Amino acid sequence: MKIAIGSKPHDGPWGGGNRFVAALSEALTNAGHAVVYDLVDEDIDIVLMTDPRARSPNVMFSAGKILRYLALRNPQTIVVHRINECDERKGEPFINHKLVRANYVADVTVFVGEWLVHLPVWQENLRTPWYIVRNGADLNLFDARGFQPWPGNEPLRLVTHHWGYHPMKGFDVYAALDDMMAQPAWRDRVAFTFVGNLPKGFKFKNARYVPPLDGEDLAAELRSHHGYLTASINEPGGNHQNEGAMCGLPLLYRESGCMPEYCAGYGVSFSGVDEFPAALDRYITQYPTLVPKMASYPHTAERMTSDWIALFERLRGERDDLVQRRNLWRAPFRALLTQVS
Repeated sequence: MKIAIGSKPHDGPWGGGNRFVAALSEALTNAGHAVVYDLVDEDIDIVLMTDPRARSPNVMFSAGKILRYLALRNPQTIVVHRINECDERKGEPFINHKLVRANYVADVTVFVGEWLVHLPVWQENLRTPWYIVRNGADLNLFDARGFQPWPGNEPLRLVTHHWGYHPMKGFDVYAALDDMMAQPAWRDRVAFTFVGNLPKGFKFKNARYVPPLDGEDLAAELRSHHGYLTASINEPGGNHQNEGAMCGLPLLYRESGCMPEYCAGYGVSFSGVDEFPAALDRYITQYPTLVPKMASYPHTAERMTSDWIALFERLRGERDDLVQRRNLWRAPFRALLTQVS
């Protein structure tokens, strides 16, 4: 098969979306498939649309360009739309309408978590067959070799990392933990490192801050800690918790968005800031029983890319049915809107 992917992988710390594209591109190539990042060739079997923001520098082609490709060059190409974003993630009406507008050209929709499917925007607008393929992290980078579990006689070292700097990434909890570290009850029990980008004007008083890292450097930093914390709100299906878990770190996670789908069974959950101290106490108590479980954490890039390739091969076998029910001009005004987004 020849697959056109709507984003091109970049070197360095570009976030989970970039790591997804890099992992899938490599897996497809290793499996004998051709990967391109444009719509120049006329023999493309599948187009994977990864981002609806046509003006974003990492977007190689827009929904409008895909529609023109189907109409003018190859109507037999299958279009798959990967959904890994939502307005709820940032509390702003920004991305959902772009996703819906772009989804007009999709034959199949793939979500990175079931939580996304049940959002009102998709309950109201989803018309295509849909699947769930959850994200996974690269075992070649993120593994537990060299990880030393918490011995119990020193402060528990927690870590988190985020490329995105929006406050809803969990900074209410990270700020609360930062304050807790100055309190006598917690000062000698817990330490915290934040790796990544911070909201404008945000500074830690007690926690350790590390600028964004990637690859081996990031994995080594994660493995130097005992546990992984994620307090992200309405997370569509991030990769950060996967990377921490695969380095051997039990998870302390917020019950929000897709996090329960990714983390349940591999850590301790909490609902918000008020419950966090009690959850941290439970985490400390349960830590020895959690560590052995991490070896079976399932959300690897190998599983993820295998699922994607299996789906692509299945869709190729269903090509005739998918194309027959497409009706590219079913709503002329919506088709036109793809050209101006």
